[in-house]
Amino acid sequence: MAAPLPYKHVMSSDLVLVLNGPNLNLLGSREPHIYGHDTLDTIAASLDIQAQALGLTIDLRQSNHEGHLIDWLHEAGSRGVLAVILNAGGLTHTSVALHDAIKAIAVPVIEVHLSNPHAREAFRHHSHISAVARGVICGFGAKSYALALDAAAGLRQ
Repeated sequence: MAAPLPYKHVMSSDLVLVLNGPNLNLLGSREPHIYGHDTLDTIAASLDIQAQALGLTIDLRQSNHEGHLIDWLHEAGSRGVLAVILNAGGLTHTSVALHDAIKAIAVPVIEVHLSNPHAREAFRHHSHISAVARGVICGFGAKSYALALDAAAGLRQ
């Protein structure tokens, strides 16, 4: 009997992981003039409704620890999810490890930012994620997540 294929080669046609990095647990209260007044819970609730309408399921997670994000990216690869929506927060500009984790999985990653990093401080202009992401959506506030979910839905075969 042939060995089963690794999970990496089995695509889940309806699951999208929505991963959020450092400080995004503070949305709604942290610099609302930049990031808006929506909390991560509000964004999650809105995405749940949108996902149901698109025939998708989301699994939204947040961590202030880079290693958790890396572990979740590896999990996405082994589960064969449809896509990952990733807002790595400040790690976007510093983490070669996240870049490498994305390269290591066969799952499209959509990079998301609430603000437009290119219209902010110079150190935010470079992303270690963009070069390995399927696409980048930024500058539309909480709607950036909704646009990313629409893009993920469009990846279904």
